[in-house]
Amino acid sequence: MQRLSGLDASFLYLETPAQPLHVCSILELDTSTMPGGYAFDKFRDLLSERIKAMPEFREKLADNRFNLDHPVWVDDKDFDVDRHLHRIGLPAPGGRRELAEICGHIASLPLDRTRPLWEKWVIESVDGTDPREGGRLVVLTKVHHAGVDGVSGANLMSQLCSTEPDAPPPEPVAGPGDANAIEIALTGAFRFATRPLRLVNALPVTVSSVLDTVKRAREGLTMASPFAAPKTAFNTNVTGHRNVAFAQLDLEDVKKVKNHFGVKLNDVVMALVSGVLRTFLRSRGELPENSLVAMVPVSVRDESDRPGRNQVSGMFARLETHIEDPAERLKSIADANSVAKQHSSAIGATLLQDWSQFAAPAVFGIAMRVYAASRLSGAKPVHNLVVSNVPGPQMPLYYLGCEVEAMYPLGPIFHGSGLNITVMSLNGKLDVGIVSCPELLPDLWDLADDFPVALDELLDATR
Repeated sequence: MQRLSGLDASFLYLETPAQPLHVCSILELDTSTMPGGYAFDKFRDLLSERIKAMPEFREKLADNRFNLDHPVWVDDKDFDVDRHLHRIGLPAPGGRRELAEICGHIASLPLDRTRPLWEKWVIESVDGTDPREGGRLVVLTKVHHAGVDGVSGANLMSQLCSTEPDAPPPEPVAGPGDANAIEIALTGAFRFATRPLRLVNALPVTVSSVLDTVKRAREGLTMASPFAAPKTAFNTNVTGHRNVAFAQLDLEDVKKVKNHFGVKLNDVVMALVSGVLRTFLRSRGELPENSLVAMVPVSVRDESDRPGRNQVSGMFARLETHIEDPAERLKSIADANSVAKQHSSAIGATLLQDWSQFAAPAVFGIAMRVYAASRLSGAKPVHNLVVSNVPGPQMPLYYLGCEVEAMYPLGPIFHGSGLNITVMSLNGKLDVGIVSCPELLPDLWDLADDFPVALDELLDATR
């Protein structure tokens, strides 16, 4: 068995009917490259073969009331791929709005915790084409955040892909095995008893980080502060409904902007998000005078030897939405990000993971209820939205024989932060996934359609 880390388990404890905490991805596939042609039964068989080499897809949660620590992953002895793979067809005309509507509905549905925490939905009749005749196909994947973060989720998807359409499946890999209730309880009791020792190890790093932050604050060299974000339409409690939209940009155009201004690719991504949100809020007469603040997940895999599927920290970043000129806004974002990265790196990379180990499950639930209540009383949001940038391979990929044309990532949203924009660079494209709930933002295409406009503004500034 493998025990969840505190950070992994926190996504279980914080989950509510209004706040499902799974992550999704929308894959657009070209079935004309599939050797022998597409058929759903063949697609299912190929997936089953690949899953034999991916134990993460065959694991489920195990826990009991005598366990004082976090749940564990064990093999699902009754694993059946047909319980996780579903097939549906888009209603005519099968365009992006019909696709987004059905993907939003699927993203609203919670995962069954008695089974491995994932689903795949094969969506046919995209754009009115027949995948059996070389048409397009979409696969929506849902995986619980307890099992993946942005990087590990992308790695899982890459294991289902290959660089050749007819690549053989990898060799099978054994899973974590089984565990009985006594074993789970005893090992959990031991870990609970040794928590104070781990707390002692975390305290010096915590104190050092606090002192460094105080020093940086005096010098004006800190990242954006939590609870300093202005309130917008998407900074209230979310519902259990989800809506999605997506956009695709040319990665070479994004790099052209990056190279011209001498900034990082992530700075350009943040500037694109900033330009889109500035236009959206200004058109509604709701543009705040102060800058919006994004929470940016930061992978700490290279710096952490901690167990767990989620190896992330976080950085608060100013989007400088109060600046009108696109070039000036980009430069200001790059400067602010440089300071934020220095501050973030000065904080212990594993601080979030270490402290999440000590909080009991009930603490997470109480904290979320208190925070949700504070949202109703008009408290300021911790941040306005989540913006995540996941790097992907820059080469053609084939998903079970079908060429991948796009991969739109969709992250979770939270009470007080009801908008998530995640981008992935893949084979010369920048794929943008947007998720919210319709009660907060009824039409996300207003945002998605402005991404090319925001990029054109930055490209014009390079001329």
